[in-house]
Amino acid sequence: MDYVPYVTSLEFYLNTKRVQLDNVSPDTTLLQFLRSSDTRLTGTKLGCGEGGCGACTVMVSYLPCHPGPLPASPDLIQHTAINACITLLVSIAGMSITTIEGLGTIQRPHPVQSRMAQYNASQCGFCTPGMVMSLYAYLRSHPHATQEDLATCLDGNLCRCTGYRSIIDAAKSFAQDDLPTPYDDDNG
Repeated sequence: MDYVPYVTSLEFYLNTKRVQLDNVSPDTTLLQFLRSSDTRLTGTKLGCGEGGCGACTVMVSYLPCHPGPLPASPDLIQHTAINACITLLVSIAGMSITTIEGLGTIQRPHPVQSRMAQYNASQCGFCTPGMVMSLYAYLRSHPHATQEDLATCLDGNLCRCTGYRSIIDAAKSFAQDDLPTPYDDDNG
C-alpha cells in the first residue's frame, strides 16, 4: 500500500492576503483565530458562540466542486456569509475569508458601510459588522436582489438596540426592483 503524505499546514486567504499556518489545532474556530493576539481582527464579534446571533459573520468565497476543467470566470466563485464562531479553522482550506476589516476603511468605507451609516442603522455598533458582512455577502452573490430578498437576507443577525426598521431600510436601498419614495401613497 502506498503511503499518502500527511499535510500539517493550512493555506487560505484572509482579506486578500495569503495565510499559511502550521499544526493548526482541529478544534480552533475561525473566530478564535481572527480575534487572536496574532491576528487582531476584532471587528468580528463573539456574541452567542452558537451561530445564532450573527455578530461573528464573515464572508467566505470559494470555487464549488466542478467536474472537469474550470472556465476562467469570476461568476463561478460563490460568496457566502458564515458564522465564524461555529466554523472550524481547518474547514476553510483553500478558501478566501473577508472580514469587516477587509471591506472598507474609515476614510473609504464600502457602500454597504456607508449606507448603514446614512440610514442610522447602528446604535451601539456591536451587531453592525455582522449585519454589514451578511448584506455584503448576499449582494456579492445576488447583485440583482429585490427588496423582499434583501429584507430576509439578514434573518440570521440579531440587534438588541436599534430595532430593525433602519437596518432593513438600508438593506432594501440596494434593491434592483422599484423602490417606493417617502411620498408614495396608496391613495394615488
